Amino acid sequence: MPTGFGHRADLLLAGTDADLARFHPGDAGARQPVHTCYVPADLVSEQTPAQWGEASSSAAEEAGGLAALAELAGIDAAAAPDLVARVGEKLRTEPVEDLRLDLEDGYGERPDAEEDADAVRAARTVAAFARNRATGAAPASAGIRFKCFEAATRDRGLRTLDLFLSTLVREGGLRETGISADGLPEGLVLTLPKVSAVEQVAVMVEACLALEDALGLPTGRLRFEIQMETPDMILGPDGTCPIPAMLRAAEGRVSALHYGTYDYSASLGISGRFQSLEHPAADHAMNVMQVAVAGTGVNLSDGSTNRLPVGDPAQRRETWALHSRLVRRSLERGFYQGWDLHAHQLPTRHLTNYAFYRDAFDDAARRLVAYAGRSVPGIETADVADEPATARALACYAVRGLLCGAVGEDELRATGLDPETVRAVANPGAAASSSAGDRSSPETGEIA
Repeated sequence: MPTGFGHRADLLLAGTDADLARFHPGDAGARQPVHTCYVPADLVSEQTPAQWGEASSSAAEEAGGLAALAELAGIDAAAAPDLVARVGEKLRTEPVEDLRLDLEDGYGERPDAEEDADAVRAARTVAAFARNRATGAAPASAGIRFKCFEAATRDRGLRTLDLFLSTLVREGGLRETGISADGLPEGLVLTLPKVSAVEQVAVMVEACLALEDALGLPTGRLRFEIQMETPDMILGPDGTCPIPAMLRAAEGRVSALHYGTYDYSASLGISGRFQSLEHPAADHAMNVMQVAVAGTGVNLSDGSTNRLPVGDPAQRRETWALHSRLVRRSLERGFYQGWDLHAHQLPTRHLTNYAFYRDAFDDAARRLVAYAGRSVPGIETADVADEPATARALACYAVRGLLCGAVGEDELRATGLDPETVRAVANPGAAASSSAGDRSSPETGEIA
């Protein structure tokens, strides 16, 4: 290699390095909710999460208890009493992880004065959630879904967004209580639906900039998630996938992409009876989304099932079994968040999530301990030769289980692993200063 070529390589790749750092920063390590619950905004109060928890527990009791629902979900409740007990506690303390006050499809078209009032009320409710998190069953994240930026609803969507954020900052009282320095709560989520063109995302960025300026917020404070409900966002008119261009246009403001089961299916002409998360069209769309956001730090969520467990006992059993199967299917495919539309879906959501994170927890911990203990290059003493990328995936799995409450830190420590170290492995950015070759003994629980 000629002398100085390394310096020339640095110069040639400087722009590429900058783009990779900007557009593919990796997972930031923030908590991702296991679900988003959608409720029409005019039906939400600060008591809604607790009411959903109570309704879900009552529905489970009517069906014979959480253990009976676990059996419907294919979980051996007798062999997993801790799982059932943990889900019972979850339904009491944090039944809803993420709540979206809906001012779009679930809300419908209303007179402007009525939607104005509901947008203001939604802001006050989200502020109440922030105040209640330390003491009540408040969601860890909450926000609104406003109307899309297609011509017919654009003005209404922008007006609702403005009213909601202005009220939250100016009247939410979060500054006065010391909860927030800028008036916005942690965990605030704004949902932009029915995106059909990159230009709509660019307009949302401009709207965020204008609102930040008007409300005295730091530039970049407002982020949003995008609902993938149109085929144009999977395959553009030029034959390419628009998602990378959309994320670049968003300038780092996109927090998540959510698949819209029914709008997307209907747009492809799929009959209502066959619209489902299990349809091949859904798999294709979500696979494209998954590849497009890999490494970007943007979260993914699957959609909902509109089959609700609210009928007679037989209908409820069938529908709970379906819901559990869909949740498990998505988890196994790397989609760790979904939508729930009714309180009765919460028991199977949490039972299935907890089973997913507990089923392979011992194996994941064993493999992480074995990976940490590798000291002789080329000589494997474990039965699985995990690469660093797989070690990160195992650590992410363990961290997700910790965050949703499926497993406890005491259980992780009992395996010889330190929770903070596992979190650092799951989030490479936080551990970037560590040497990739430094691995300590399994007794310390440290992994590079």
